[in-house]
Amino acid sequence: MPERLFVCTPSKLGAYADCPRRYRYSYVDRPTPPKGPPWAHNSLGASVHTALRNWYDLPAERRRPEALSTLLKATWVREGYRDTEQEREAFRRALDWLGSYVETLEPGDDPLGVERVVAVKTAVLAFNGRADRIDSRPGPDGPQLVIVDYKTGRTGLDADDARGSQALALYAYAAERVFRRPCRRVELHHLPTGTVAAHDHTAESIARQVSRAEDTARDIMAAERAVADGGDPDAAFAATPGTLCGWCDYRRHCPAGADAPTKEPWASVERTLSPQPAIDE
Repeated sequence: MPERLFVCTPSKLGAYADCPRRYRYSYVDRPTPPKGPPWAHNSLGASVHTALRNWYDLPAERRRPEALSTLLKATWVREGYRDTEQEREAFRRALDWLGSYVETLEPGDDPLGVERVVAVKTAVLAFNGRADRIDSRPGPDGPQLVIVDYKTGRTGLDADDARGSQALALYAYAAERVFRRPCRRVELHHLPTGTVAAHDHTAESIARQVSRAEDTARDIMAAERAVADGGDPDAAFAATPGTLCGWCDYRRHCPAGADAPTKEPWASVERTLSPQPAIDE
């Protein structure tokens, strides 16, 4: 009998790559251990992403900056903030980011897909994921697809981040097969700074990322089989303690991460909202 395909999303693969123990808590253990409190940076990111999705739902003639306040209010997620003052400042800042960003967009241009699910199968994977945006742009040999991913978190994203993103490469791989058009370019649009980090893949570089994803899937399936056969779950899904432990939803359930400094739910947003130091000319 052929081995079953591993059904996955970018976040599922990423959870295992970050820490197999976190993957186990998220996808293997039943019931799933309770998570910690919601993170404000997730709320902020979700609010901005949804507002941009709804921007493209508007008729072209209504895609104007003055529509953004209503869109953001309708999608605003309030969880995780330190207090009302921080939440209000986050809203104001997010509205500024959106206003600056939509000034770079052509109101009448409709992407090929917004929050579009793309799916593909390989010999190992049954992959599906939701791309923030899929553009169709002119290329040297005709129209080509571009994967666009919105970012609202850390600064300093560059071409290496775009090149190294397995999620973006998998989106490109799937989009090319779904739409039957070339898809090589991937872009990270960082709204707080208005910068774009981009990379132009080759067929070979995308194939390498797909192969790495398949290797991860094989490791996950082997660990799941070991647990199903009576093996020790802690051994099969070993923890990888590190700086990410303080941000883990399951830190309080994991002895390996118990000593990690506790991160307040609003800590990341607080850094994002802090004034940036001036850069000397």
